[in-house]
Amino acid sequence: MIWIESTATIFGLLCVWLTIRQNIWCWPTGLVQVFLYIFVFYDAKLYSDLILHIIYVVMQVYGWHHWLRGGTEHKELKVTDQSISHTALWTVTAIVGAGIWGYLMASLTDAAVPYLDAFIVVTSLIAQWLMARKKIESWFYWITVDIVAIGVYFYKSLYITSGLYSVFLFLAISGYFAWRKGLITETGALDENRINARKIRPASSGASTGD
Repeated sequence: MIWIESTATIFGLLCVWLTIRQNIWCWPTGLVQVFLYIFVFYDAKLYSDLILHIIYVVMQVYGWHHWLRGGTEHKELKVTDQSISHTALWTVTAIVGAGIWGYLMASLTDAAVPYLDAFIVVTSLIAQWLMARKKIESWFYWITVDIVAIGVYFYKSLYITSGLYSVFLFLAISGYFAWRKGLITETGALDENRINARKIRPASSGASTGD
């Protein structure tokens, strides 16, 4: 199982590195990573993580498509942010969802750390959904997931995976600032275009009246 975990680690690092750069190849590399981790988590009896990675396979395909065609006029998707109320709603969903899922895992399976494992699952799904929509807040949820996951995987002697999530934590912080810089640049460009459009329209109108 070590070689599977090691290979998944390499693809995981590559995936996050490409995601930070908004490179579309982050999705196929991520697809390889999540598929391999299905076997790793089954062996470790981390069943919530196993189910998570099965769902990830579908979400990787969705994210791949949405980044390519989910923008204006079915073009490339741009980074955007969401309202505070939406962020609060997702946060409550993560806490409540983790409690319910953790209780089910504790009651119905021999899961090693059911509640923390459930928190990783639910919060990761939220982060992955927001990532597929290119919402900058997705990085906040990834940072939270990484912190919890480092401890859980170290406890389960998945030292390579624990180390991977330590790197993920650093990359998630870097990813937030990289996307934030891009968002500010994009927003500034849009505002400038709107201002220029307002300036051009009166001038054009005046010229037409004169004729």
